[in-house]
Amino acid sequence: MFYSRRKTRFFLLSFLRHDFKASITVFFVALPLCLGVAQASDTPMYAGLIAGIIGGIVISLFSKSELSVSGPAAGLTTICAAAIATLGGPEKGMPLFFMAVSIGGILQILLGVFKLGGFTHFIPSAVIKGMLAAIGIILISKQVPLLIGYNKPDFWRNELFNILTLKHGFSEIKSLYQTISKGAILVALLSLVLLIVWKRTLSKKVNFLPTSFITVFFGVMLAWLLERSGSSLALMPSQYITLPDNIFADVKLPDVTHLFSNTEIWRTAVVICFVASLETLLSVEAIDKLDPYNRITPQNRELVAQGTGNFLSGILGGLPITAVIVRSSANAEAGARTKLSGFAHGVWLLLAVLFAVSILNMIPYCVLAVILIRTGYNLAKPKMIWAIYKQGREQFIPFIFTVAAILFTDLLIGVAIGVIYSIYFIIKHTYQAGFIVEEKSEGHHKHCNIELAMNVSYMNKKKLLEYLDKVPEYSVVEINGNHSNYIDNDVLEIIHNFKSKAHRKHIQLILHSIPEVEVMSVH
Repeated sequence: MFYSRRKTRFFLLSFLRHDFKASITVFFVALPLCLGVAQASDTPMYAGLIAGIIGGIVISLFSKSELSVSGPAAGLTTICAAAIATLGGPEKGMPLFFMAVSIGGILQILLGVFKLGGFTHFIPSAVIKGMLAAIGIILISKQVPLLIGYNKPDFWRNELFNILTLKHGFSEIKSLYQTISKGAILVALLSLVLLIVWKRTLSKKVNFLPTSFITVFFGVMLAWLLERSGSSLALMPSQYITLPDNIFADVKLPDVTHLFSNTEIWRTAVVICFVASLETLLSVEAIDKLDPYNRITPQNRELVAQGTGNFLSGILGGLPITAVIVRSSANAEAGARTKLSGFAHGVWLLLAVLFAVSILNMIPYCVLAVILIRTGYNLAKPKMIWAIYKQGREQFIPFIFTVAAILFTDLLIGVAIGVIYSIYFIIKHTYQAGFIVEEKSEGHHKHCNIELAMNVSYMNKKKLLEYLDKVPEYSVVEINGNHSNYIDNDVLEIIHNFKSKAHRKHIQLILHSIPEVEVMSVH
């Protein structure tokens, strides 16, 4: 009894000293991201908030990760927006999309139960970085209309395309000028400048105030001052977040009526499962490296936790959830010790939704766009792209292929193309690395020493066959398999078939550690 009370007191003191402060920091990071991710996903704001609340409260209960924090992920925004459009648009498509989120969560649970969490290790690093860079580029591009206060749909497809192609002369430029908001541009630019300056100068000195929170607070105050002063630059009501007093009253629940008749639901679920699992496992692996106690998160248990969260999020009308490196790193830097910090940040989000909707409605969309541009930039940093370029064409070409394929097709096809191109390089290197040849001349005779690699596959047989066929008469050929752990049967057949040819060409053949194999003979 005494021990139990002492342990409870220890956890309470630890929470108050470390996790409580960290949870406040993570809350200020997560709140604008929940709203921004919902905005970029073309869903109502409540969808991002629901995902943030479930990511904090529910996933923290099931996860074994002490420092990672889960919520709606910027890496899934393009998938969400495209899926909703494909499934029928905001009215018809959104309930079907939420059903796909729940199914994706069930698939994640199955991955964890069957211990398939290590599948990320089979995806080349260049392809993963290409996927994240493409998502970052798309995320940034989607914020441009919000930055300029543009109030018409299809900015990239209609207005900008017409301007670049000079369609209808210069009338489109005049139309664009009339539809943008100078106030939104001013608020966005000054917020962006503050974000950059704060990040470079004050973020480490005043680390208890997250950069995203300072940026949003500044943008809110600037927009409020423009409105109070009666300036012509004041933002219009449509350029602010609009949440109802009771956001749960407008929640669209998943639609199960088309579950087995609409294959697009299942395709979306598979994509969500794949990308959410990939982003989660990469984030958890990164955050484990920041843990001062060197705790390692079990991957399969994490997939079960994330799958449970996504299942509930879809059921309640929320966005897909992943472990998010931005929230998690902020949590670690703020001094969190246990997952109580992540749990508490979910509670703070819930309280904000219940009691502070009027404050949330003061946030301009253009300020959220600034936050998402920063997120997109972190996914597609020029420094990262340059580092991949310096690693050589074997890394850079699959990276570029993945980025281009995702931008021109979709994420799943893009990743598949990137993986296929990476496999091409694997096959190419395997083909070249099957054996090493050393040649020297002894008098009028040629001595060829063929050193087989540790693993010699059937892909090496063509190259070996072509080389043996070109060996001149009266040569000495020595084939050494002393260092080989595996020699494919096809390669062994080529070597033993060469015996008769060597005899006819007066070639002396010497074999070391080459297993015997039955060779088909034709009489």
